[in-house]
This record gives sequence, C-alpha cells and structure tokens, in this order.
Amino acid sequence: MQERAGQTRELLLRAAAEAFDELGYAGTSVSKILERAGLTAGAMYFHFASKEELARAVVLEQAADVRFPDEGDGLQRLVNLTQHLAVEMQRNTLLRAGVRLAVDQSAAGFEDYAIYEWWTEQFRRRLVRTRELGELLPGVDEGEFAEQLVAGYTGSQIMSRISSGRADLPQRIATLWRYLLPAIDPPDVIRRVDLSPARREDVP
Repeated sequence: MQERAGQTRELLLRAAAEAFDELGYAGTSVSKILERAGLTAGAMYFHFASKEELARAVVLEQAADVRFPDEGDGLQRLVNLTQHLAVEMQRNTLLRAGVRLAVDQSAAGFEDYAIYEWWTEQFRRRLVRTRELGELLPGVDEGEFAEQLVAGYTGSQIMSRISSGRADLPQRIATLWRYLLPAIDPPDVIRRVDLSPARREDVP
C-alpha cells in the first residue's frame, strides 16, 4: 500500500513537472496534470492539497534526478558541475520545471528561498574544497561567492531560455566563469581550468 502511494505521488510529480515546464504555473490546471498522470482528483488530493503545494514540491525536488559528476577536483569539479547542470537543464524535465517555478514563485502564490539555499550550499561545499587545495584568493568568502554564483547562473539560464530555448546555456555558463574567475583565483589556477562548454554527449 505504501509503495503504491509512493508511486502515485511520483507519477503526479512527474506529470506536474511536464505541465509546468511546458505551460508555466498560470497555464497549468489541476485537470491537465491529472490527465497527464492518468489519475483522479482524489488521488492527487491525498498527496497534495492544492496545485500550489504540488508546484512547491516540484521546486524543492527539482534535483532528484541529477547525478552530480565526480570528475576533477577543487575548482574544476565546481566548473564541471555547473556545465553538467547546463546540459541537464536541456534534457531534465523535473529540473527545468523546478527552476522555472522557483524563478516565477509569485505566479504560484508562494515565496520560498529554500531551494536557492540548497544550491548555494552545494556550490559552497565545493568551494571549501577549492580553498583546501589553495585555489582561492585569500579574500574570497566561499558562502558569499556561492550565492553570487547561484544568482549569476539563475540569470544566465533565464536569458538562455528566452533567447534559444537553453540551447546556448553551456556557452553562457562558460562565459560567466570567464568573467568570474579573475575575482576568486590566482592566474596560475585560472590557466589550469577547462571552461569548455559541455555538450549533451559529454554528460552521462
């Protein structure tokens, strides 16, 4: 029974992500989500009290399918992660929908900063390792820079979605890093970092 309930919730989450990704929050109705999921209203309201609650779940669980790359170390690993996410944004519906809703929370009727804090922490942890390897300039605060990186990434993906349907997102992220690196790294570290834009075939 519990396993079946979990499967139903997952089905609703995936159907909602597809609808929110395609139509946005305002353009998505509960009936459209249920139609995609092949479920009844009763099944939905057992798990989610409203469309808003379902949208919040999509936001908070956006990274559920993301397998973080483990190649590289220090700064290179962080750069690799951001490029991996750029490709994931092109093909991962749950991530894409969660990011879209996180940006447009006012339309969904809620304001929740938790997902931005979560991503900031993922980046901060990798910056701490970068510091341990001696790859950061002395005045760089790992937490502050991680938050700015999340902000820059968010803006870049919004512009990419509008301009190219995110086709140019990997290149935009490479450009973002090219301008950020001199603020946090010595020249010898920058020369070692590969900023090549990720491609779909590069990411497992």
